Amino acid sequence: MQIGPYRIEPPLILAPMAGVTDKPFRLLCKRMGAGLAVSEMTHADPRLWRSAKSRRRMDHAGEPEPVSVQIAGSDPGMLAHAARHNVEHGAQIIDINMGCPAKKVCNAWAGSALMQDEALVARILAAVVEAVPVPVTLKIRTGWDHAHKNALAIAHIAENAGIAALAIHGRTRADRYQGDAEYDTIAQVKAAVRIPVIANGDIASPLRAREVLDRTGADALMIGRGAQGRPWIFRQIARHFEDGSVPPEPPHQEVFAILSDHVQALHAFYGESVGVPIARKHIAWYVKDHPHHADFLALVNAATDARTQLAATRDYFSRVSEARGQATR
Repeated sequence: MQIGPYRIEPPLILAPMAGVTDKPFRLLCKRMGAGLAVSEMTHADPRLWRSAKSRRRMDHAGEPEPVSVQIAGSDPGMLAHAARHNVEHGAQIIDINMGCPAKKVCNAWAGSALMQDEALVARILAAVVEAVPVPVTLKIRTGWDHAHKNALAIAHIAENAGIAALAIHGRTRADRYQGDAEYDTIAQVKAAVRIPVIANGDIASPLRAREVLDRTGADALMIGRGAQGRPWIFRQIARHFEDGSVPPEPPHQEVFAILSDHVQALHAFYGESVGVPIARKHIAWYVKDHPHHADFLALVNAATDARTQLAATRDYFSRVSEARGQATR
């Protein structure tokens, strides 16, 4: 898939997720085979850029090209200014958030709330596209609720505004993350526009990835929760697309190596006092299907320093490996 001058290969994209797709996770998913990794959303209000959290979100040093940065807000001028600011700080693709269902975001008339005002959507897209010399992409949902599914109308607005690619999550804002994603709306949009369309929602295995691609005709897939604790999903899907095989889950030792590197990267990026708490949720995602993980997570969540957190993780994986070895004798 092509976004402006950038070839996205494989056509597998890490979805922007607040509090998840920070720099360490983006770099990891790129190493694991993602063709593109979109940053956490950055608010368009410049008054919020001075915080340590915002400065970290704008840190793209050393990221492989292309660097895609998501911005969120509702004021066209403010979003245009935010787009310029992020391009000046390394963004090579600007993504506009009109898909987040979070109440706090929608109450500020941002994220998926914007889909209720198509005229405002048009003004925002025109302002941002005109403001920057880089490709601008857009992420939406199928609509505000099931009585107001207007993804097709928004897609035409996006195409006319010069949006370079459109990602669609197969749920309405009212659905949040409940129930199953639907792909018929995405297929309808893909058939109606010429710009690349990216399908998103409930893609958590190679077989589901193939199903979604076949059902929608999409140009690429965007993976969010399916990559939490399983960043290797990108290489699994890429392999499936290449030869039709369904790769197994990585060996236990490799999972620990990936997790250990990820946790240490979080500690280094945030510093120990912030990195240790942030690492807890990632560790929980990695081990949620492992045996006796509840007792292990109690130890991890009690850890207040990096050394203890890593030691507890190493001990847990050693015990599980030993138990599995004994079971196969």
